[in-house]
Amino acid sequence: MNMMRTAILMAAMTALFLVVGALLGGQTGMLMALAFAVATNAFAYWNSDKMALASTGAQEVDARSAPELVQLVAELAGRAQLPMPRVYVIDEDQPNAFATGRDPQHAAVAVNTGLMRMLTREELAGVIAHELAHIKHRDTLTMTITATLAGAISSIAQWGMLFGGNRQNGPGLIGSIALAVLAPLAAMIVQMAISRSREYEADRLGAQIAGNPYRLASALEKISTGAAAIPNEAAEANPALAHMFIVNPLSGRGMDNLFSTHPNVENRIAALGQLAQQMGVGPDRPGSAFSAGLAGGDPWRRAADRGNPAGGRPRGPWG
Repeated sequence: MNMMRTAILMAAMTALFLVVGALLGGQTGMLMALAFAVATNAFAYWNSDKMALASTGAQEVDARSAPELVQLVAELAGRAQLPMPRVYVIDEDQPNAFATGRDPQHAAVAVNTGLMRMLTREELAGVIAHELAHIKHRDTLTMTITATLAGAISSIAQWGMLFGGNRQNGPGLIGSIALAVLAPLAAMIVQMAISRSREYEADRLGAQIAGNPYRLASALEKISTGAAAIPNEAAEANPALAHMFIVNPLSGRGMDNLFSTHPNVENRIAALGQLAQQMGVGPDRPGSAFSAGLAGGDPWRRAADRGNPAGGRPRGPWG
């Protein structure tokens, strides 16, 4: 359903571009705006992973510096039939995570230290599986195409305002001004709807990769509470990164509306509950595949609670 919804929304974005381009820019203006948008977004497509990781202060880890985390990512990547992505840790108290990369061969998964301190291994598995689902669905490519069309629509609208629009077959001066204002707004609404649709689809596939939707649902509940209480300075400084995270990292952005990049967490948890019923599974019980590693307590939380011997705030089991 969400895949079909994404296709319909992208078709709507394409149609909006063609209509606005024809009315405001004519064929020449439409092609110029598209070329400009393609060029800027092509640069972003090839370099967005480096920019996102650098802006959040993410540090790459490996099997020596973060053995438990890297092992978990490798296990889930194998289940998802994906190449092993690069793994990064962000020294950030807010519990959150994101995936980036232009394709599965050039992908990276980044997790905040706050996430690793807050979640059990099962819940962390659900989060990482969600991010791997984004990689498997090539959502970076989908959002790049969407951003290209939205950027082209905005460019045409701006040029229409400056140069009076398509004088031969356009909607007239007042119509051009109205279209120049409303078209970018409509494009943004469609773009946000596509982003929300991709989150639902990543929840679905991620829950299947992790093996139990309750793992991701429990994680989302904790992350949502933590994200609302703990500010994310890197995300606040770069709001354009917000759509990448599993839960909106910006304060005061918890509402599910037309301009939200993420679905309401309660709606996502409800959808995961329905998926669990379809899969015929319940919450994890002792003896399950992931619970087997938790005998004697949760080693992930115990490691986090040991703190930093050198002083400072507590650190996760991966440093």
